[in-house]
Amino acid sequence: MRLLAPGKLILTGAYAVLHGAPAIVVAVDRYAIADTDAPDDVDVRALHDEGGRKLGLGSSSASIVASLAARALALGEDPRDSVVRATLFRAAREAHARSQAGGSGADVAAAVHGGVLSYVGGSEDASVRGVDLPTLLVWRVFWSGTSARTSDLLARVQALRTQTASALDELGRLATRAADAVDAGDAALFVGTAREYGAALAALGRAADAPIVPPAFAELALVADSEGGAFLPSGAGGGDVGVWLSSAQPSTAFIARAKALSMRPLALDVDRGGVRPQSAA
Repeated sequence: MRLLAPGKLILTGAYAVLHGAPAIVVAVDRYAIADTDAPDDVDVRALHDEGGRKLGLGSSSASIVASLAARALALGEDPRDSVVRATLFRAAREAHARSQAGGSGADVAAAVHGGVLSYVGGSEDASVRGVDLPTLLVWRVFWSGTSARTSDLLARVQALRTQTASALDELGRLATRAADAVDAGDAALFVGTAREYGAALAALGRAADAPIVPPAFAELALVADSEGGAFLPSGAGGGDVGVWLSSAQPSTAFIARAKALSMRPLALDVDRGGVRPQSAA
C-alpha cells in the first residue's frame, strides 16, 4: 500500500521558531509517496519542478515521514492514529535533524499532521496545535525557479549570532504577533505583521550577509505593499517559493511583474489529512 505525506509552507516564524517563537505552518497538497513494499524508495516528484529541482515545499521531511509511515503500516500500525503519529513525529524529527544538521521540525509536523499549525519547536518537546487561517485571508504561492539550501542559511545566521541577535529578537516578536493574529482570526493584522516579517527577514539577511530575501522577492514585496498585501519568502528564504498574503487576489500587475522576474504561480491548497494511506486521500 502507498502512503502520502504532504509538503509545507512556513508563512511566518522562520528562524524565530528555532528560538522558541511560534511558526504558522501550512501543509500543502503536494506529496512524497512511499510504498510498504519498498519504504526507502520514496517518490518526491510532486515536490519538485519539471527539471527535478526542489520547490522548497519540504520534500526531505515529507520523504522521511512517508518512509517511516510506510514501515509503520507494514507492521499493522495506522499512521492516522494519534499515538502512532506522535511516535512518527519524534522519529522523523530526529532523522531530519540529523540529515539537515538541525532544524525546528515544523516541516515534519506539517507532513505528519496536515492542516494549518501553530508550531513551537525550539526545545526538545515541540508544541503542535491545529489552527484556522483567518477567513478573509488570501494566500498564493510563487516559485522562483531556483532552489536554496536551508542548512547553509541557518549555519550562516548561527555563525554570526552576535551580529544577528537584534534581528532575531525582532523576528521573535513579530512571529508571536502573527500567531496571535491567526488565533484572533484577524486577517488584516496577520497580513500587516507578515509584511513586517518580510522586512525583518531582509534585515537578518543583511546582518548575516546571506541572501535570505533575494532581489526579486524584495521587489515583489514593494509591489505587494502598494496593493495592501505582503510578499515574503516561505521559510528560510534564499530562493525557492514566496507567498502572497492579502485580503484580495494579487493584481494582474503583480502577476505580470512576477512573471517578468521569472517567478511563476504554483497551484496549491491546504492538505487536511496529514500522512495517510493513499486510498484515504
